[in-house]
Amino acid sequence: MSTGERRVCLLTGASGTLGDAFCRTYYRDYDIVAVCHTRTPAVPSQLEWYVDPLDPDAAVPENDSRLFVVRSDLTQPGEVERVVDLTLARFDHVDLLVNNAAQLRLHPRGIIDGDAALDDFDRQFTLNVAVPLRLSARLAQRCWLHAGAENRARNRNIVNVSSISGSEVYPGQTLYSASKAALNQLTRNIAAEFAEFGVRANAIAPNSFPALVPTEQVARAIVELDASDRSGAVYGVGVEVDDPVGRHSLRRADAEP
Repeated sequence: MSTGERRVCLLTGASGTLGDAFCRTYYRDYDIVAVCHTRTPAVPSQLEWYVDPLDPDAAVPENDSRLFVVRSDLTQPGEVERVVDLTLARFDHVDLLVNNAAQLRLHPRGIIDGDAALDDFDRQFTLNVAVPLRLSARLAQRCWLHAGAENRARNRNIVNVSSISGSEVYPGQTLYSASKAALNQLTRNIAAEFAEFGVRANAIAPNSFPALVPTEQVARAIVELDASDRSGAVYGVGVEVDDPVGRHSLRRADAEP
């Protein structure tokens, strides 16, 4: 059970580049439910933890904050509901949902080169769009819908991890770009609908990380949005702007240059 001192964060894609960095950086600040398909983040959890080789029975301070790891293929029927059930059984509530899991398969010769792109459509749109929609809806139904005062008091919110590809055209990324554009619009609509019971929703749209943007900066952008009162927007990450609120991490993707 959560002590109430830390915010409960449900994070998908926890074993990927961004998910692992978020867990390693913020596992002492949040009670994190880390949803992983295969690998687990390099952070203490109920599955693995640190041991002092010179004194195996000694307490290791890093183990005081452990992830709660849930292994799941979220694209399979019933898996979203199972993850929500396990999360609420463990912590009773969720303050921050980070939809980070994503599927990316490039088609460098375009969508008309055989059936590869056509065959990949369902997988990419299921994980990149349908899973965030389903997780958001199930959490709202199970613990947010009738808790408006508590939601506002705890500043509950959703951060969807989108991409610069959702607003730009890159060769070979037609399906991925379309799915992230859909996620951006889904975010705006969820924000409008969930405002009624005090839950915010935003998306971040980083450039390529860690190649062009440090992964830690993308992770920090999630925390910045969690701590803010913003809602209903898509924020680019890694763009220097004059706005002191977001000059290090965030800029609205639909803002004027």
